[in-house]
Amino acid sequence: MGLHQVDIGSDAYQQPGEVLAERIGARKKELGNKLLVLCHHYQQEAVYRFADMTGDSLKLAKHAAACTDKPYIVFCGVHFMAESADILTGDSQAVILPDLRAGCPMADMAQVEEVSWAWKELGQVSDASRIIPVTYVNSSAAIKAFVGERNGSVCTSSNAERVLTWALERGEKVFFFPDEHLGRNSAVALGIKPEEIVLWKRGEHLGGNSGETIRRAKVILWNGYCTVHMQFSAAHVRMWREKDPAVKIIVHPECRHEVVAGADRYGSTENIIRAVTDSPAGSRWAIGTEINLVKRLARQNPDKEIHSLSPFQCLCSTMYRIKPKYLLWVLDNLVEGEVKNQVTVDPGTAKLARIALDRMLAI
Repeated sequence: MGLHQVDIGSDAYQQPGEVLAERIGARKKELGNKLLVLCHHYQQEAVYRFADMTGDSLKLAKHAAACTDKPYIVFCGVHFMAESADILTGDSQAVILPDLRAGCPMADMAQVEEVSWAWKELGQVSDASRIIPVTYVNSSAAIKAFVGERNGSVCTSSNAERVLTWALERGEKVFFFPDEHLGRNSAVALGIKPEEIVLWKRGEHLGGNSGETIRRAKVILWNGYCTVHMQFSAAHVRMWREKDPAVKIIVHPECRHEVVAGADRYGSTENIIRAVTDSPAGSRWAIGTEINLVKRLARQNPDKEIHSLSPFQCLCSTMYRIKPKYLLWVLDNLVEGEVKNQVTVDPGTAKLARIALDRMLAI
């Protein structure tokens, strides 16, 4: 990402959690209606408690766009989320990321230079005008712009199957990035045959495939992945089945296909929350997603038994960089009239990325 987080002067912010919390609360009051604090579901509780709105990345970006009267939008998430919010909000609004080191390893696995090169190679063995690019929302603004310029669309974990269907109605093939697992799970759900789903390995000629394999493919998957959801395995599913035959297993579609295939249900963070919240008292769940969300669901549903699918703490370490002291630091500066850590997307990139986002919203 190449973004530099300045030293916030640790001494001023090395205080007990309750002191930081009081100071954040006071700053929020001072800024009043000028401020909107958005928090992703994977955010730690010490920050999440200050959210004016919580949700997944796209829901939060859309909410920011709807709040045209808020000049300051503090996005407690990761960099690509703040970029999406900047693309969808007005010129008079500043989108702020409390710690610029909060990136997304999966988004970083698909650099626009690499994807452009792969697109050229695809065009040498196939008709590029018949390939529709689709990018998961967990990608950079530059990748979204690349897709927007080539008649493609963005997708989320809740609408990937709909977007894939739309793309295959318009072209012969889909080039899907950066998450191979969301792409594969969505393609399999649509009944696409395994031999028509091809993996493009980054850095290899034709992604490590023959021209014939590419020509036969309907869905070409970039080999990116989420470091959190890769920690769940089919062995974890088997362990829970043996331990508690009545347990319901629900996982995120960023998990490997064998994990999704072994689960009772799969879905986006919003879908997981809905499924667990709406289930009857006494329900027992093993959930394959980020640990902060799993723990929060357990606290909010004391009438149910809720566990992580994995015995290990599956934490999004980059999301965890957004700590109370960084939230307080950006709010302190806003009160002083200084905007720190503003995330901006250049107008040309934003215009093309917006096309890809709008296409998805229309689908």
